Amino acid sequence: MNDVVTIVAGLPRSGTSMLMKMLEAGGLPALTDHVRAADVDNPKGYYEFEQVKQIEHDTSWLESARGHVVKMVSALLRHLPGEYVYKIIFIRRAMPEILASQRKMLVRRGEPADAVDDTAMAEMFEKHLRTVDAWLMTRENVQVLYVSYNDVLTNPVVQASRINVFLGGGLDEQAMIEVVDPDLYRNRQSARAA
Repeated sequence: MNDVVTIVAGLPRSGTSMLMKMLEAGGLPALTDHVRAADVDNPKGYYEFEQVKQIEHDTSWLESARGHVVKMVSALLRHLPGEYVYKIIFIRRAMPEILASQRKMLVRRGEPADAVDDTAMAEMFEKHLRTVDAWLMTRENVQVLYVSYNDVLTNPVVQASRINVFLGGGLDEQAMIEVVDPDLYRNRQSARAA
């Protein structure tokens, strides 16, 4: 496991920080720099590593990511170099919840929240996800586990077990379960999307 780079990936506002916290609690060291502080949108922290954003031009940080988990927005995955082995936990969340969470965050920051309507944004995100999924399927050095944010919140026992098995076992599943905080599920949709 020490040679593998574990990545938590997904769309913005999809639950990547929650998953990072779970993995860290379970015993997998997180590669973070704490530059982006916790705030009302992510009260338990963002778990980001700023150098990840430069992956298109600088991959030197990946050596220090071996044996760790690092968070990466899905749009950056295509820049992963071929010389490492990756286990990617790709978190999905109901699209209306992502859009609602994104809108609330933009409003709080005083940024325009309605530059693109929800239907167009959802279509853009869905197209992006299809492209990323297709690319991931072509990579021989990548294994992917898809996890639902909504399922983690409603059944963390099952999801913690799935994640632990995917990563080879050895994580503290009970500690992972204990950090799941349903009180942070603030953009719940009334009916689940298919």
